Amino acid sequence: MEIISRRIEQARSTHSGAIFEIKTEIPVRLSEPFAGARVAVLIPCFNEASTIGDTVLAFAQALPSAAIYVYDNNSSDDTAALAAAAGAIVRHEPLQGKGNVVRRMFSDVEADIYVLVDGDGTYDPSAMPSMIALLQEKHLDMVNGVRVTDLKTAYRPGHRFGNAILTGLVASLFGDQFQDLLSGYKVFSRRFIKSFPALSSGFEIETELAVHALELRMPVAETPTVYKDRPQGSVSKLNTWRDGIRILRMIVLFLKEKRPLFFFSMIGLTNAILAIVLALPLLDTYLKTGLVPRFPTAILSTGLMILAFLSFVAGLILDTVTRAHLATKRLIYLNTR
Repeated sequence: MEIISRRIEQARSTHSGAIFEIKTEIPVRLSEPFAGARVAVLIPCFNEASTIGDTVLAFAQALPSAAIYVYDNNSSDDTAALAAAAGAIVRHEPLQGKGNVVRRMFSDVEADIYVLVDGDGTYDPSAMPSMIALLQEKHLDMVNGVRVTDLKTAYRPGHRFGNAILTGLVASLFGDQFQDLLSGYKVFSRRFIKSFPALSSGFEIETELAVHALELRMPVAETPTVYKDRPQGSVSKLNTWRDGIRILRMIVLFLKEKRPLFFFSMIGLTNAILAIVLALPLLDTYLKTGLVPRFPTAILSTGLMILAFLSFVAGLILDTVTRAHLATKRLIYLNTR
């Protein structure tokens, strides 16, 4: 494969009256196994001025025929200007949060293959051609990049532990297809993107992407990718506890919406057990004396049992509705080209 070196000597921008210089050597590949497909690299960004220029140039090197889109999410630094100087198509999303940015990108951009990657320079662009080849060869709808690193600063123990817990929880509820649920490095087919509703607003978007694939039983795969530490001056936007709680909340909401019979049956079972526990002493007293001395407890027990039956019936009704919605989503997915 012929390699051509090209040098970007100076990229100028009038943003805030500043002049930016990006100097790099980019070997450009003249042919790709997926050259006939339209490839779009989607990079959501918030205050990534220290890394976005190199990230755009690295993906231009790995995927020279791809269109690279950077969606700036109200950055207070020069992220947008540096991305444009590096050759990216820069657009803006005013609603704060990664989920809002991803929803906008999926709506606006037209392509056959979509690459989703963070703009922090932690993912390996050289792995993407093989990920796209895997998507095409196996006729998949999603390939997830599993992060592999020995650097504790790159993948902190708290994040690693939280990811394992959340990944295991999703696997037990929706299906065991993913090892790294929260990876920000993925490639998608067009029909995945155009059938994805994108309801979340923040970092829980990664969980929603996985659940969408599992719910529609899409063909997916995972492949290991090198995960690097953030360059000096780049700061992570993740908060272990805050984002972990938000993702856990999203999983509970998904469980209610995607598996309502199970969700409401668990609520009903809990109420039924409480009702029985409260009623047993009353029943024992009644059998011995013929009296019910704690009448409020009897009322509470009866009310809890009624709620248990109502929860179960609600689950049955919502399960029917959910199955109809799932059939509609499946038809939309199948009809997307």
